[in-house]
Amino acid sequence: MIPADVPANEGERLRALQQMAILDTESEERFDRLTRLAQDMFKAPMALVSLVDSDRQWFKSRQGLEAAETPREIAFCAHAICDDQVLVVPDASLDPRFFDNPLVTGSPDVRFYAGAQLRSPDGLAVGTLCVLDTVAREGTDEDSASLRDLADVVEVELRQARVEDQQRALLALTAVTALSQELEPRDLLRSASDSGGTAALPD
Repeated sequence: MIPADVPANEGERLRALQQMAILDTESEERFDRLTRLAQDMFKAPMALVSLVDSDRQWFKSRQGLEAAETPREIAFCAHAICDDQVLVVPDASLDPRFFDNPLVTGSPDVRFYAGAQLRSPDGLAVGTLCVLDTVAREGTDEDSASLRDLADVVEVELRQARVEDQQRALLALTAVTALSQELEPRDLLRSASDSGGTAALPD
């Protein structure tokens, strides 16, 4: 097994991934819909939205795979984020990078892999949309173009999820600010005292 290179901009890439605030969030239909579409388009048993963290790949959406994450050192997607082109592995059992990979020698018995980069809003590769099969197959240029187009849609959803998260945070802050402005000073101090504060107004 040949480990993937670490991108030259790894620190910047990981910061961008953290700023997207998507890691370890709940599954969402918007992403599951796209992995189901990829699964159907490519007639593949497995399709993933995979995000490559410092020491793992974590799946925001997965079809046909039980695991929610795997170590980065065995991740096909760790290779895919190093190349702007769609990574296609026709037969992993014959590829020196993957032939002895535990994902190939054991469950889920990966043979075919195709992965298109997912990029942060500032263009840094943070993961992939990928399809996998348990039998070897050839990928065509048309297949790669279609996977890239679908990955572009996933990127739009990733950006939209971040915008919605920021909007929720802003609404929460606005609500707290409005509530504090409605309270009289004595009410604010009473609230502080109830929560462990010691402040009090003189009579």
